This record gives sequence, C-alpha cells and structure tokens, in this order.
Amino acid sequence: MSRTTTGKRFLWLPALLALALVAAACGSDSASTDAGSDDPTTTAAPDDSSDDTEAPADTEPPPPMDEMVEAFDANGDGVVTIGVAAAGPANDGAYYQAVVDAAQSISAENGFADPIVVDEIQAADAATALSDLAAQVDILVVGASEIAEPLGDLTEKFPDVYWYCNCGAGFPDTPGLAQALDDGSEIGFTAGAATALLLGETDQTEVVFIGCCDLGFEKEFFLSFQMGLTETNAGLTVTYVPSGDFPFDFNNVANATEALSNAVAGGAGAVVPYLGEAHRPVVQAANEAGIITMSAGSSTVCDASEELDYSIAVRFDGGDYIRAIFPQILSGDMKEGDIKRFLVGVDDEPGAVICNATDEQQAAMDEVYAKIAAGDYAEDFGAIKGEAYAG
Repeated sequence: MSRTTTGKRFLWLPALLALALVAAACGSDSASTDAGSDDPTTTAAPDDSSDDTEAPADTEPPPPMDEMVEAFDANGDGVVTIGVAAAGPANDGAYYQAVVDAAQSISAENGFADPIVVDEIQAADAATALSDLAAQVDILVVGASEIAEPLGDLTEKFPDVYWYCNCGAGFPDTPGLAQALDDGSEIGFTAGAATALLLGETDQTEVVFIGCCDLGFEKEFFLSFQMGLTETNAGLTVTYVPSGDFPFDFNNVANATEALSNAVAGGAGAVVPYLGEAHRPVVQAANEAGIITMSAGSSTVCDASEELDYSIAVRFDGGDYIRAIFPQILSGDMKEGDIKRFLVGVDDEPGAVICNATDEQQAAMDEVYAKIAAGDYAEDFGAIKGEAYAG
C-alpha cells in the first residue's frame, strides 16, 4: 500500500465522491508541450515481469483549491508549489524545457504558486539539490532518471512531499514515487521504420545515430531503431557515434556537431540526434546539410510554429506524460508508488510520427503501431533489452 493512503493528502476524498455525483469524470489530458523532450534518461534494464499499477484512464475533476491545499501543502505555507528538478538547462528548447513548461502551465491552470525550478543538476549533486528543493515545495517533479538515484532515500526523508519522476523504462519501483514509464524498444522501432520510409524516397542508405556514451538505454533504442529500419528496408544501415565526454553528457554541442559533419561527409542521409542540449544544434546542422532529421522525444516538432525543419517527431515527450498524469495526481487517482506505462499503439503519447506523411507512409506507420500493440515484436524487444543491459 502506498504510504499516502492514510495521510492528510486524501482527507478531501469524501468531497470528491460527492462532486462525482454531479460532474462527469474527465479523461487524461494528452496535449503536448511547447518544447520537445530530447534526452532519454533511463538507467536500468526493464523488468517485464513487474506488476505495474496503471493509473486509471478516467479521473474525477480536480478538487477545489482549498481541498488541494489541504491535500498537497507539505510545508504548511497555505499554497501548492510544484518543484522541477532538471539535469540540463531549463530553457534548452528540448527535453528539459518540456517538463518545465508543463509544470508552469499546470500551475497556472490550477491556481498554484509559480514552480520552483532547479536545473543543470549533476548526478553527483542530485541528493543535495533534490533535498534542498523538497524543503521548499509540495509536489516535486524529477525530470529524468539520470538524477533519480537518491529518490529511494529522499521519498522517506520528505514523506509529505508528493514525488513524481519521468524516469522512463526500467527505473525500479519505489513505494513513495509516482512514475511515468515507456518502452524504448517500441519507440525506437517506430523511429527506425519512419526513417526507412523517408529514405526510400531518396538514393541514400546510411543513417548516423549520435548519442552520448553507449549507455544501456541508448543501446536499447539504437538496436530497436536498427531493427525497425532494416525490417522496413533491408538495404539500409545505421551507425552509432558517441559524443559525450562523460556518462550522461548528452549536451556536448561541439562533439555532436562534429560527429554529424563527419557523417554527412561520409554519405549519411539521415541523423538520429539522441541528445539533450546538443539536440537542436545538430538538427540545425542537419537542415543545412539537407538530410533527414528527427526529434528525440518532442511531440511538437511537426507544428507550423517550429523554427527548425524536422522530418519525424520521435515522441517520448516528458511534458506530454506529465500533462496526461497530473489530472490523476490532483484527483487522488494516481498515488505515490503507482506507475503509468505509456505504450505505443495503446496510448496517444509515444511513438514516431512522420511530419507531412503521404497516405501511403501513414498507412505503413499505422500498421507498425498495430503490430507493436498486438505484441508481434515482443520476443524481439525482449532480446534487445537483454543485449542492451547485459552486464
């Protein structure tokens, strides 16, 4: 049982039950954020045998403000404040900013105080930074698992704070932590299939995958991307190039852009910029080179408001996940310890989308989604996870 089920956070549930008699339940909000999420941050092999507690699909309307204050006011200051802990810059226009933007809009919509954001947290400093932030806020959003290692201890140290992590596939179940998970193999496969469909319209056959440091979750995404690419077009190849100078260095602009320049000179016709702060500089360079490029997380890059030219939105957007989950957090349906797993072909949020797809391309992608949802590749994805996280 979640430690919060008997605490003050749920004193207002009787009022919610009464409200339910006169108001229809509202579904989760899957609206996308203004900035994309462009840095994957999982750190451990997924345990497919785990019994995840799925957050309910339908939630009650958010309670009145006084009841939300009573439920979530951990520090007793009379207001609800969301804290956001980010490993990269909060204004990067990519993964980190997506989570910050979502917290800001949720706060405004619900009459909360302005969020307190602490960004560019290094893994070695995460315990101190998260502890300091927890002392100031009522709901703490941890943007990614690269800074999530201390959460097991911190959720016990600050039991009145509601803890949520966009931890991604494979982060361990933690009793005091609500989580959003996804499946890197499912998403990577859709990205590979989409890239193959677009390369099929050209005479180019090489793809470069620019990542950080050959981390386990990078391997999973790369291997599944390769599978989706070659299953769609056996004549295509993809090469992984690391650009980080240390683990979790997804922000090395100089190394990443140099890697792209070398790949373009070698004949690459597409790039997977599996990056954080370095993501948009690589996409801009790809635009200048005239090659196929894509997001690594963002759901909004196909929008007309996007300044850069993206070919594919590879969606595992942390902001989208937060927007889908927060109505359930505020209603009490999503408790600490619960996990929401976002699945390709089942949930609206994850998976690759071709910008300006032809009818034929869209039909092909629809078939890919349907096969993934039906479990056609489950055995292959299991083998990929085993290889990616071995040792």
